[in-house]
Amino acid sequence: MFKTLQKIGKSFMLPIAILPAAGLLLGIGGALSNPTTVATYPVLANPALQGIFKVMSAAGNVVFANLALLLCVGLCVGLAKRDKGTAALAGVVGYLVMTATIAALLAIFNPKGSAIDTGVIGAIVIGMITVTLHNKYQNIQLPQVLGFFGGSRFVPIATSFAAIGIGAIFFVIWPPFQNLLVTSGQYISKAGPIGTFLYGFLMRLCGAVGLHHMIYPMFWYTELGGVETVAGISVAGAQKIFFAQLADPNHVGLFTEGTRFFAGRFSTMMFGLPAACLAMYHCVPKERRSKYKGLFIGVALTSFITGITEPIEFMFLFVNPLLYVIHAFFDGVSFFIADVLNISIGNTFSGGVIDFTLFGILQGNARTNWLLQIPFGAAWAALYYFFFRFYITKFNVMTPGRGEEEGEEIKVDSKSSLKEESMEVIEALGGATNIEEVDACITRLRVNVKDSSKVDKAKLKKIGATDVLDVDGGIQAIYGAKAVLYKNNIVEILNLDE
Repeated sequence: MFKTLQKIGKSFMLPIAILPAAGLLLGIGGALSNPTTVATYPVLANPALQGIFKVMSAAGNVVFANLALLLCVGLCVGLAKRDKGTAALAGVVGYLVMTATIAALLAIFNPKGSAIDTGVIGAIVIGMITVTLHNKYQNIQLPQVLGFFGGSRFVPIATSFAAIGIGAIFFVIWPPFQNLLVTSGQYISKAGPIGTFLYGFLMRLCGAVGLHHMIYPMFWYTELGGVETVAGISVAGAQKIFFAQLADPNHVGLFTEGTRFFAGRFSTMMFGLPAACLAMYHCVPKERRSKYKGLFIGVALTSFITGITEPIEFMFLFVNPLLYVIHAFFDGVSFFIADVLNISIGNTFSGGVIDFTLFGILQGNARTNWLLQIPFGAAWAALYYFFFRFYITKFNVMTPGRGEEEGEEIKVDSKSSLKEESMEVIEALGGATNIEEVDACITRLRVNVKDSSKVDKAKLKKIGATDVLDVDGGIQAIYGAKAVLYKNNIVEILNLDE
């Protein structure tokens, strides 16, 4: 079950990785084509510029409008064992057939009823069924007269018929379930800042094992994240609400509802964790600091600019899990405070300075209260710095640079090619015969191995892994941005994707 959840969470990273680009288009286009912005900066009133900005806004908005379909495709690509392109095509066909079936049944039996939008739930269900059929029947042999429809061609056909049944089931069960989700969302809303705290705390806590991707889509893209009427249209899901309001030129006042699930991230990602890096750096003996300065600067800038925090968190998660739990608690408190202060900054993917600028500063303080984030962030940086420095020294936490084993510099010969490094990774994983499946998310190389005892963790670290995590049936090595590059090279070298 754990491995399956890991794979589902990882599969969502492919479509979710598209969102920053879509968000940039929508954020820049929506902000600079907004009538208030144009009135404030008359230079933007040029018709050609406005045409460009409106195209950008529309291009970004269409991605979010079709997010469920993209998630379905990502799930099919991520979980298909072979012939991933066919699985993706079958997923698209299945999703379209399912939604068309629901619409047809609604028109027949309840023409005056409200629309049924299964959102990400429908995407997960149809994606899982598609992948199950694909992995089981991609090599099926049919009678000679039907031979043309055998093999991979059979999968989209079978998925289509299965999707009709799934659509009929959703038509029956989804309305009460949708009402339940709305009620749950309303309960979370009534819980106020306490509910926001719990969301932030659990999100960060689950991030330790990479399962946070199973939580936030439910709030970002379904009724659990709230329901809001924007431009006369009911919109469900925190991120959908935010971008609908962003695209609405008539929206006035603070952004509502959706931003409570985003605003708390900025204090931790832009201020808290970079300050923790400074604390960890100052806890390194002075004679060793020069060796680790680049490491701490690199991961701190990554968190500040992009909001990707794993390279920092894996510096202390495994050497002292309690410190990570306290960090998760702080993150929950950050969400709580941001909610209390009505800081209403949205984001596409994470809480770095790019999203802060686009969806905080450029939207204006009247819509986001972004000015409050500056003193809040400064206080958060001080909290993280002094607490981390106290905790590390008080309990002698072996963060990078503090252990005796740190005497040997962990890096690869700068002249080694990426392919040579990948070959070393394969060898450290126990060789080609020990590797069953290879994948990667933003920062983690995820490998299913036959025998984890054959994995040389020390060598993986020398190649550049921040840490190596044992997962049931596999290994996760934290390589930062290189993870996906190693994955692609290993798949090519071992011919795993044929």
